Amino acid sequence: MKKKVLSLLLASAMVVSLAACGGSDAPAESSAAANNNTESSAADNNAGNAEAPAEEFKLEKVKMVVNGTLTATVDNGQAEFEKQWEDAVGVDLEISQLDHSGYVDAVGRLFASQDYPDVMIMSADMYAQYAPTGLLWDMTEAYDNAEFQSRMTLPAINEALKKDGKLYGFAPTYGNGCVTYVKKAWLDAVGIDASTITNYDAYYNMLKAFHDGDPDGNGTTGDTYGVVAAGFLGNEAPYINYLPEFWQDAYPAILQDENGVWYDGFNTEETKAALLRLQQAYNEGAIDPETLTASTKIAREKWFSNDQTGSSGVFTYWAGSWYQTLTDNLIKNEVNEELVQLPPIAEVEAIGGYLNREAPVWVIIDDMDGDNTREQAIFDAFIETMMDGGTVQTLWTYGAEDVHWSTKAEEFTVNPGTDNEKTYSYEEGVFHLKQSPNDPNSVWKKNHLDPALVVSPLTNGFNSVEGLAAEGNLFFTENCVDAPISPVSETYTNESGTIYDAKMAVVTEVVTKNGDVEAAMANYVATVGSIIEQCLAELNG
Repeated sequence: MKKKVLSLLLASAMVVSLAACGGSDAPAESSAAANNNTESSAADNNAGNAEAPAEEFKLEKVKMVVNGTLTATVDNGQAEFEKQWEDAVGVDLEISQLDHSGYVDAVGRLFASQDYPDVMIMSADMYAQYAPTGLLWDMTEAYDNAEFQSRMTLPAINEALKKDGKLYGFAPTYGNGCVTYVKKAWLDAVGIDASTITNYDAYYNMLKAFHDGDPDGNGTTGDTYGVVAAGFLGNEAPYINYLPEFWQDAYPAILQDENGVWYDGFNTEETKAALLRLQQAYNEGAIDPETLTASTKIAREKWFSNDQTGSSGVFTYWAGSWYQTLTDNLIKNEVNEELVQLPPIAEVEAIGGYLNREAPVWVIIDDMDGDNTREQAIFDAFIETMMDGGTVQTLWTYGAEDVHWSTKAEEFTVNPGTDNEKTYSYEEGVFHLKQSPNDPNSVWKKNHLDPALVVSPLTNGFNSVEGLAAEGNLFFTENCVDAPISPVSETYTNESGTIYDAKMAVVTEVVTKNGDVEAAMANYVATVGSIIEQCLAELNG
């Protein structure tokens, strides 16, 4: 349960805080500091040495926690990335990469055990919840004085992250979002022109055609679906990005109206209408029923699987580089790779288009010893270098040299002996991406930072944003609107997991069990109505 995870997190924060505040029997250092191979900069506790100067702080290791946004995984060149980072920065880097779909809960368990990392990535929703806990270091001064400030092209991204003028996390890129991809071969098979999919009725009829017809050409009808997604409702902002056509003008979260007043967007007529649309689609096979429990990995792999039986024609997923990645996976699995990026249907366009999420951020854990030297050293070694414009930023952007990318002369072929065979040839000194370490038939695309989204660009001229990735980025920026900002409230921080569970109870009852939407919503109010009221009182107070 997310409530339990977050409650344990807050409890552990109190333990560390009490230790930092001190008492005759308080431990000399917090567990966060104890977990780092660093030299303490605290003054000697011996009263006779009270005025002795503090030792100079020396950072020896950075413990990092990250999710699936680091593409250089253990089996895909992570060791080489880590080694080259350490060589460039001069500090040991310990990478802990957690499962992407279960990241929120995994972080909560990590914190509850007080096994704090030094630095970690957080979604905007996590950042909004954890910033008030005292666990995140206030990096305002470090950020304002950072060397990369002189190269910033999108300063507004991080200025918007400040809470009461203080910055507790750094966003190296803007958020990005999802667009709807449709398999053109499936459209052709059922006789639908993509240009006619301009409103919900046309969109839904397309989904039904993909289920009722034979778009995969295996001679059987009814064994395919219209759309698959990683859940009907996400557990972090922007919540609805994987099924925007169904949610339309509904935003099932606590959000602000045009007057700045916070309200519960889940308990609205718009959300009820969205749930009924999802209910119909689930009952009629327009939505893959596995959507209820599918992770992003499961949904992706089912969509571009070599066996298209049980697959879907539509998949709403991340824009830009994922346009190329999805295409490459279809090619690898010998599935027709031509995709259509569907412009927002009229009902989605009415709210401004696809949602651009709030940017994910890197945060530094505060050891609460009252001394910023450790945290400043981590900022300098990790965040400052991430935006150095050269060697280290290239590592974060493209991965390890001569593993993921190179400037050496070389020639290689992907998909040899197939219709998709392609040969790449580069002269000495020309920057290029190499074959993926774990898939010689796929060309590497990026590591952690998307070069098209960074707030401070590379200065070495390395640029791989071309082809479908560039086309996808342009398509998204022309068809997006910023998602609503996330709420920050003590009660919401403590109870967001309980609120999400109550929402999912409604979704499950209405969508998958054909339940009555009014009764399900009444149960939601009975379960968490008082909690929501307290959240709104704090937000609007």
